[in-house]
Amino acid sequence: MGLPTQDLRRLSNTRSGFAAFGIWLALAGAFAVGCGGKGPAKVNAGGPAAMPVQVLPVPTQTIEDTTEYLSIMKSRHSATINPQVEGYVTKIFVKSGDRVQAGEALLQIDPLKQESTLSSQESARAAQEATMRLAKVNLERAQKLSEAGVISKSDLDNAQTSYDSAVSQLKSLEQLVQQQTVELHYYKVSAPMAGIVGDIPVRTGDRVTVSTMLTTVDEPGALEAYIYVPASRAHDLKLGLAVKFLDENGGVRGESKLTFVSPQVDSDTQTVLAKAAVGNPKDIVRVSQQLRTRITWGSRQGPVVPVLAVTRINGQFFVFLGEKEGGGTVARQKVLKLGEIIGNNYAVLDGLKPGDHLIISGTQFLQDGMPVSEELVQGADGTTTKTEPGAKAN
Repeated sequence: MGLPTQDLRRLSNTRSGFAAFGIWLALAGAFAVGCGGKGPAKVNAGGPAAMPVQVLPVPTQTIEDTTEYLSIMKSRHSATINPQVEGYVTKIFVKSGDRVQAGEALLQIDPLKQESTLSSQESARAAQEATMRLAKVNLERAQKLSEAGVISKSDLDNAQTSYDSAVSQLKSLEQLVQQQTVELHYYKVSAPMAGIVGDIPVRTGDRVTVSTMLTTVDEPGALEAYIYVPASRAHDLKLGLAVKFLDENGGVRGESKLTFVSPQVDSDTQTVLAKAAVGNPKDIVRVSQQLRTRITWGSRQGPVVPVLAVTRINGQFFVFLGEKEGGGTVARQKVLKLGEIIGNNYAVLDGLKPGDHLIISGTQFLQDGMPVSEELVQGADGTTTKTEPGAKAN
């Protein structure tokens, strides 16, 4: 099959020699492919040899329509602690992360002014009690003198009025003292329920008002995921949609369902709030933690392609298909629109249909329009069956 060295040199020195040299290379290549493969490869009349490839009928698979969002974990039972009085913080009894019981003291606001007010009110009440006792004595005396006819009915009425007024003023002062006593308790801020103390943004010496947030107390365990979905998908939101919580590697950390969908759109963010319960028995997830959250809108049957059969060029995805043309089979490059990865496959959104002959071997050597020979067909169930070159798989 070879040519003498002198003849090759003579051919290469002439223009016609170049053409003859090229023909010799093509024939030698066809011979090499035929001798080195599993069987003789077809040679297209007037063209290069067909390259043996493996093809796979494009399978179908259940494809989930999903979207990922960032959700914020919030306690299902959480309390924001604000003071009910104004003053300076004199002591903080807890630190962030502490577990507290209901009624346990959290902070102390300076009570001196309130204690002084309460002391003044108690003194006024004591004075009024003395006044009432005197009015009572005068009334009893007036009653005896009136019975003896010593004083007039008018004097008795005046004594009765003085006594009634003293009693009324004493009750008013007692209520005021009770009110000031209750208010004094507000200067020691307590936990409204058992839970975990959150961040404490105030420090000893800070002046606080009724609008100042002191801290939060969150009940441990069950949380809720707050998912903010763009308003463009609001029409797809409904109770019961499946939700998966993912870790940093994309693994599923937990599953849930939507339990709440807001009836209105947030005017500032143009999002719709959706909530899903999060079981957290081991306190792995913390309040205010952000998690990747995947909402499954639905599912459908659609074509998929192996990841290794896909080539990406300039941001576009391509595969090679074996297509019958002119009595033979050629490789055709197809642009695909792909979805998420499902196992080892890409979900195909556009560009393929089930049953297309997907070339899964030797793609790095293929070019659009190159003749190929479909030697093996790998079924969707993993079995391999031999087909005639150029035959279409069922």
